[in-house]
Amino acid sequence: MKDFTILIGGQAGQGSRKAGLVIAKILNNLGYRIFIYDDYQSLVKGGHSFSKIRASNKKVFTQNREVDFILALDQLTIDKHIDSLKENGLVVFNSSKVKFSSGIPIDAETIAKEEGGIPIMANTVIVSVFARIIGASFELLESVFKKEFKKGLEINLKIAKRIYDEIEERIKIEKLENEPLPLITGNEALALGAVKAGLDMYYAYPMTPATSILHFLAGHKLGVQTIQLENEIAVIISALGSAYAGKRSMLGTSGGGFALMTEGISLASIAELPILIVNSQRTGPATGVPTYNAQADLNFVLNAGHGDIVKFVVAPKDADECYEWSGRLLNLAWKYQTPAVLLIDKEISESTFNFESKVRIEKQEALLSDKKEDYKRYEITPSGISPLAFPGEGVVSKVTSYEHDEYGYTAEEDEEVIMQMQEKRLRKFEEMQKEVEDMVDAIKVYGKKDSKNVLITWGSSSHPAIEATEDLDVKVLQIIVLEPFPVLQILDELENASNIICVEQNALGQLASLLAKNGIEVNELILKYSSRVILKEEIKDLIKEVL
Repeated sequence: MKDFTILIGGQAGQGSRKAGLVIAKILNNLGYRIFIYDDYQSLVKGGHSFSKIRASNKKVFTQNREVDFILALDQLTIDKHIDSLKENGLVVFNSSKVKFSSGIPIDAETIAKEEGGIPIMANTVIVSVFARIIGASFELLESVFKKEFKKGLEINLKIAKRIYDEIEERIKIEKLENEPLPLITGNEALALGAVKAGLDMYYAYPMTPATSILHFLAGHKLGVQTIQLENEIAVIISALGSAYAGKRSMLGTSGGGFALMTEGISLASIAELPILIVNSQRTGPATGVPTYNAQADLNFVLNAGHGDIVKFVVAPKDADECYEWSGRLLNLAWKYQTPAVLLIDKEISESTFNFESKVRIEKQEALLSDKKEDYKRYEITPSGISPLAFPGEGVVSKVTSYEHDEYGYTAEEDEEVIMQMQEKRLRKFEEMQKEVEDMVDAIKVYGKKDSKNVLITWGSSSHPAIEATEDLDVKVLQIIVLEPFPVLQILDELENASNIICVEQNALGQLASLLAKNGIEVNELILKYSSRVILKEEIKDLIKEVL
């Protein structure tokens, strides 16, 4: 088996997600490349949660529709997913909770109890059975447990050893020559990228699916001051205060929290304060479907803030790109003294990827002033970028939400000064546009690069689209930088195109609208807006219909 999927599920509180991670780490140590998709309801207990662990001999970034193994901690896992099991697939189930006519029944909760454990340790039983079935050694299982279980390790190992010795190997999973790679979520990767670029402060109010950025930075000694505040308005205003004081600041939220931040984005723009905002999208509007996926905030983010706003918007597609672009965006925000938005979604934030980015990220210094007297915070320059100075450096550095002159004093009576300042900020955008057009990776191209059929996509829709078209006559164009829009690069790739298809996860075709705004008409739309992730099989079927 070179590419297979394990689905493990149960109620919230039964530990299916942790069990899925343990299985992934076992397979990772056997040389397989891993992708984990976690699905859960907005509940502390009950409901239905599951993880799909895909293992392959090549690096993978998206899930398969069908599964080879179902590991069921509860009845709902069978009821909901049995139809996705392949014809020769195998079911292992907790017979303490599940009734099923075939597969391998294991009285998991009874075994856990007999060995001194608690009901949640049924997941240890099921994981150990799976490890034995596929021929993983107990030594490997033990080593993974020792890294993953901080509490109850001895009892978990006792439970694991008992059931491991009672089960026979069924399907030998070949050990590959690949070295194990780190397993990391998109949220963890973007946090590390920002740290590499000199992140000083992280602010957040918890909001799924961005919350784990807060947990990760607070739980690791990475030199970042991590602060949870009472709401998203406080978050962005505090981050702007830190930026004013010279501290590189990042904040994370989802669509509803981003809505509260929009006035702060306008303030950041006119005050020319550099901040990095992570907006991890989920299904809206309003509270919507809070633990599920969408790509429906694009229009909102592009148009966030009143007045003529200058900002960057970038949408990576996996952990490697999250790492690279969070660091780059933090540097770009400081270079141009402007807000920047990293636009991801639940699929990217919370899925687990193998990580092997070779990109070197370093802090790039902003343009700093050497003046101690007559300092002009908003000095008019050909590029629109004014040298920075910070409080405590022997200068008066004034920022304001009012339109202002070069010193930062209110200029509401002076039309000429108001126009000069508006034009100054727009010159920055012109420089930003040039920088984006010069980037070799503002867009990426995959598939048949000379094909006249072009599929355009972005963010988490990209990897399913790339895999869906592997054996089709289709070029895939992933747009990473969405503002400033790399229109010249896109037009160059579309020069010979006769059929343009756009794939995204929203109901309005928001990327297609952005393309149309820039003179690029899309022939067909493939849209999914059910709150569930778009699958490569769905894209492939629809492309075949279109072509």
